[in-house]
Amino acid sequence: MTDDLSPAVLDGALTPVRRRRTRVGLVSGGLGAYWPQFPGLLGQLQDSALFVTRRFEGMGCEVVDAGFISDPQEAAKAAEVLRKADCDIVVTFLTTYLTASMVLPIAQRTHTPVLVIDLQPTEAMDHPDTDTGQWLAYCGQCPLPEVANVFRRSGIPFRSVSGHLHDENAWTRIGRWISSAGVRGAMRHGRHGLMGHLYPGMLDVSTDMTLVSSQFGGHVEVLEFDDLRVRVAAVTDEQAAERVALARRVFTLDDSVKEEDLDWAARVSVGLDRLVEDFGLDSLAYYHRGLDGEIHERLGAGMILGASLLTARGIPVAGEYELRTSLAMLIADTLGAGGSFTELQALNFRDGVVEMGHDGPAHLAISSKDPLLRGLGVYHGKRGWGVSVEFDVTHGPVTTFGIGQEADGTFSFIVSEGEVVPGPLLEIGNTTSRVDFGFGPGEWTDAWSATGIGHHWALCTGHRAKDFKAAANLLGIPFRRVDGPGDL
Repeated sequence: MTDDLSPAVLDGALTPVRRRRTRVGLVSGGLGAYWPQFPGLLGQLQDSALFVTRRFEGMGCEVVDAGFISDPQEAAKAAEVLRKADCDIVVTFLTTYLTASMVLPIAQRTHTPVLVIDLQPTEAMDHPDTDTGQWLAYCGQCPLPEVANVFRRSGIPFRSVSGHLHDENAWTRIGRWISSAGVRGAMRHGRHGLMGHLYPGMLDVSTDMTLVSSQFGGHVEVLEFDDLRVRVAAVTDEQAAERVALARRVFTLDDSVKEEDLDWAARVSVGLDRLVEDFGLDSLAYYHRGLDGEIHERLGAGMILGASLLTARGIPVAGEYELRTSLAMLIADTLGAGGSFTELQALNFRDGVVEMGHDGPAHLAISSKDPLLRGLGVYHGKRGWGVSVEFDVTHGPVTTFGIGQEADGTFSFIVSEGEVVPGPLLEIGNTTSRVDFGFGPGEWTDAWSATGIGHHWALCTGHRAKDFKAAANLLGIPFRRVDGPGDL
């Protein structure tokens, strides 16, 4: 979880998870024929390459620098270095003109998405005082169409950023690709828990685990509720009391909360932490129906507190066996956008907003204020009873983000940007946010549903469509965005 998602609600007691650092491969280059012709040019370009390396390191990346190349032979050696490094993205820095034969093997042999950048020394040349050697430091964009053409003919996705070394607009665009590479890394190396069974009849939620690993990478760990049961049984009274104390600091407790229900939720929370640690999980989706108050029903009903605390730490947990949404929440959190478990609740035509949220887990780090714990004697549509979370997402720009699935099994990223606005909210132990999408709530609902989204998604802070689009690009999956009413 990034630094911009650590408000006072976390109380300093919830340690954010430490994610694997994004591994960026870097190779810089220019045409070796220039070096004997223009002494001093190579040194200047190498200084620019060092500046770029330092900028990437400043983003918190692990940078694998394959050096400065001057011909296709050196390019092949650099490609081998980067192939072995197993990077999340490879950045090729065109410091001046070079031939496409110096870039192509890097893209071919690393089997990693490549970002091509050309950043000239300053925003413009000082033309009267610029000779040929100095001009060559400004023509990194010259080979860009050549590289793009060869990538297209080779079936390699092309992406680029042009600018100058101190161009913050260019670095913002580069940063978006690096953040998306972090998503690719999180998915390739992620371990995603799936515990319990499908909510009966929710056909849209059903997800092929093989497709998750084949399209995103990573591993889906199949868990039993008994894996949780034995860990909850081992929780001591002292550990439960400590977790109750944490809950009292993080949440406002409604008078409806019963002490025995809070104690049980605390025990399940501690057991959940152990489960996540023991199986090395980066995300978790769960559901269990249960019957007549037996232990598995009680475990399923007691998940909300612990799931919300884990989600706030950057380990997203989604109910109703919603694997694709727990993955969407992980992607959103990796991008620093939070991501809270969400579905449609109602349409408010008077105020022009869509009311959305969910019963169950919430992303506490993006709450507009201290979240509330409410005691419920019944969970609508589910068995059991206990405590549930009530909050709305921080007011301001938001993005709905979900993962759809097509008839051929292909996953897709689906987004829409809006704004959470103040107004009356449900007080029934649900997360609820009022989102204004800039056009009629009925029309938005129709357009959103037509994308192929399931009935769950992540509600994220900020306008993040460009970030999710870049992540979809690196993962090689389709991207859809709802900006206005559909055609019908």
